[in-house]
Amino acid sequence: MTTTPERTWQGPSAPERLALLRRTRSIAIVGASNNPARASYFVTTYLLSSTPYDVYLVNPRETEILGQPVYPSLDALPVVPDLVDVFRRHDDLPTVLDETLAVGAKALWLQLGSWHEDVAARGEAAGLTVVMDRCVKIEHARFHGGLHLAGFDTGVISSRRALA
Repeated sequence: MTTTPERTWQGPSAPERLALLRRTRSIAIVGASNNPARASYFVTTYLLSSTPYDVYLVNPRETEILGQPVYPSLDALPVVPDLVDVFRRHDDLPTVLDETLAVGAKALWLQLGSWHEDVAARGEAAGLTVVMDRCVKIEHARFHGGLHLAGFDTGVISSRRALA
């Protein structure tokens, strides 16, 4: 029987995550997918349609997703992203950290279910803000009033009943 290692790292508080999202202007999605069933596709759709961020997609096997160009690596991007949002396997995370540091991004965000104590410690030691096991889409929607039971923003704010 395998045991899950104890989680000792403490991530940024909710106010710190909100401040990170407020100062962020550009997000690179590493592991972007063209498959609508993948979480990265849903997050990309949300970020492109519901946020002011400049969104850059990274995947060496794709050239276009949702009408956006896709870059093979972080160092191929035309800008240095403020935040690198990662949808990659656990074993790939140290390499993504190295690439994030090499391009000079300021924050590394590991999606829901993604936790790597060594990556967090190394990233913070190098000056990165690190968030793990959280979804950028959920956090943004939560802080900006767009999170509902189904996870969608209806765009309707009213206490009036709809007319039949």
